[in-house]
Amino acid sequence: MRLTVVILNYNVRYFLEQCILSVERSLKNLNAEIIVVDNNSPDDSCDMMSDLFPHIKLIANKKNVGFATANNQAVAVAKGEYVCILNPDTAVTEDCFEKVLKYAETRPKMGALGTHLMDGTGCYLPESKRNLPTPYVALKKMLGRGFSKNGYYAGHISERGQGEVAILVGAFMLLKRSIYKEVGGFDEDYFMYGEDIDFSYRIEKAGYKNCYLGSTTTLHYKGESTVRDNTYLKRFYGAMHIFYEKQLSLSFWQRGLVKVGVFGAKVLHSLKGKSLIANNNIEKAIVFTNDFALLKQLSSVYGDGLSSSAIAVLEDTIVHNTEIIFDADYISYGRIFMFMQQMSNKGNRFKIKPPGCNFLLGSDQSDDKGSVVKF
Repeated sequence: MRLTVVILNYNVRYFLEQCILSVERSLKNLNAEIIVVDNNSPDDSCDMMSDLFPHIKLIANKKNVGFATANNQAVAVAKGEYVCILNPDTAVTEDCFEKVLKYAETRPKMGALGTHLMDGTGCYLPESKRNLPTPYVALKKMLGRGFSKNGYYAGHISERGQGEVAILVGAFMLLKRSIYKEVGGFDEDYFMYGEDIDFSYRIEKAGYKNCYLGSTTTLHYKGESTVRDNTYLKRFYGAMHIFYEKQLSLSFWQRGLVKVGVFGAKVLHSLKGKSLIANNNIEKAIVFTNDFALLKQLSSVYGDGLSSSAIAVLEDTIVHNTEIIFDADYISYGRIFMFMQQMSNKGNRFKIKPPGCNFLLGSDQSDDKGSVVKF
């Protein structure tokens, strides 16, 4: 078998459904499998899996065992030559896996591979490619210089470029299953956050090169799987402390600076609060579909302010201050992502109706919970 896609879910039933549907489209021409691990979600994620995807292997944990342990569970029973670790709050293009596997074949010493990630507003997520977060690099990020030369983000490769990077994000990581096992999988000392940094670092220590492929885009509703509360802050910065203690040989004074820096970062993050919604001046809503029944259903939600249009409108016009609804039964995910990127930062909001579904998904902020509109 060529590929196993591992999706770890916790309490995001609707986003998981879209993720699986997009992955199945992308695997259409490949000998591949999907494994879903559920970390004891309180919603009906497991019931949904049984009802809609009985052909997909589901590992239903009776407690939340964390990111590392759950992914390791899935890879232990995976059959693919390659494995892809994928967040449930993502969607991929129809040609995603063919493209990443083709690229992987050209890199014999490749470790893990990441893609261009964008959030629900159509904006690029710079954590798609990062440098090793040494204490000095982390300090530069805290001081607002994360994009500087040799900063936190890997600026030596453009968003749409490709090449070697030190650190990838766990929302999308593809690598050979043999390498995953060689380096021991994700470190289970981490419960959540930091595992991808540690994993990327150990892959490179084993003699492989992590790579970034910017020519394919993955949609990542970045905030959906996580609430940015005090528990998040404790786990995130605690994970960074674990990484420094386990992987980097720090002197006594460096350890002291790290502790001070982690504490300061927690305070600054908690004071910063949530990001502002920039696109709150919506003037109208448009659904791009050829399904009259869908238009009628959505009209009951949006009222007289909703209109429909052919996709040709987006090819010729830049839309502003509009809620744009994409019907994935009418438009491919690849084209949806392209239009979202073209119309980002223009006061628009985006929602997607996954194929065959009766709900819309969207996210108007890059770091907060997304939204589900059922109809």
